[in-house]
Amino acid sequence: MNEHMVMLADADSVGAAAGVAGATGFFLLCIVIVWQVAATWRARMLAGREEEYRKLAARYAELLEDSVELQRRTAEDLAQTRTALASVEKMMREID
Repeated sequence: MNEHMVMLADADSVGAAAGVAGATGFFLLCIVIVWQVAATWRARMLAGREEEYRKLAARYAELLEDSVELQRRTAEDLAQTRTALASVEKMMREID
């Protein structure tokens, strides 16, 4: 009878070890799944942010082109103003 109890004890410990191994495997699988979902979500967020940065860079390039054009026009206007002012000064000197 003692041998029978020892066998049952061995069978119970093997079953318990299998249960522990199964539970550990299940929890590891859950951890991996959560980790992958989080990594996928993060990648999507980064991709969306990258697209926003691209749009922002394109908008910046447009504004830079506009600014350069305005600067060119201002420089032309200033040159014309200087020419006109020089003409006025010349006329004023001639009158004096």
